[in-house]
Amino acid sequence: MKRWCWYFLLLCWAASTGAKTIVAVSDPFPPFVDPNNPTGGLSIEVIRAAYKTQGHEVKVEYVPWARAEAGVQSGVYDILPNMWFTEARSKQFLFSTSYLSNTIRFVKLKGDSFEYTGIDSLKGKVIGVTRGYAYSDAFKQSNLFTREDSNDLLTNLKKLQAKRIDLTLDDEAVTNYTITQNNPKLFAELELVNGNLALNPLYVVSGVKNPNHKEWIESFNEGLKIIKQNGTLETIFKKYGITYK
Repeated sequence: MKRWCWYFLLLCWAASTGAKTIVAVSDPFPPFVDPNNPTGGLSIEVIRAAYKTQGHEVKVEYVPWARAEAGVQSGVYDILPNMWFTEARSKQFLFSTSYLSNTIRFVKLKGDSFEYTGIDSLKGKVIGVTRGYAYSDAFKQSNLFTREDSNDLLTNLKKLQAKRIDLTLDDEAVTNYTITQNNPKLFAELELVNGNLALNPLYVVSGVKNPNHKEWIESFNEGLKIIKQNGTLETIFKKYGITYK
């Protein structure tokens, strides 16, 4: 059969099964969302595998986090593949089943005696945060310390190195990956603080203003069940050195 015939049959199959292209958006969040990785990172591989089982393709765009969140909330984009839950967000977004958890830990200068023992231990600190990130409700609502916004973790790590802030924070795997890929020498100057601020499940979300938001999330949930059962999800996790639970 000629190539054009196969292509025509593929188009007919896609139309008959309701196959669609879903537009996902996120800021760089390696190794979970990584524009420098040909496969897009762990989260992108997960959503593509899950949606593929439902006959859908995923197109990914990269913008700063605040713009990504606003774009999905308004329906400009279909899904955001890596959001943490907050009560406020639950009013604007439909959340999927969680597919992994992020361990949120603080980073300090080596030699700093700071230990995290709860929100009260942050009193008086200047903490570098990524604009729009919701690390935890308790962290967001506290007035004990000062938050200094930046567009990304790497900027915050550089500020910490220059002693312009006291601490920064992010997912443990993201912090290690960011330093490894951008400036391994920082491992000699910075270190993760013992303990963690939060264990944040990671979700796919779609804005409730998007007319297809229920379809996008239900499709992902169904696909996630399938890739859990057939071993695809565990294979993706192992590829990134992350323990599958």
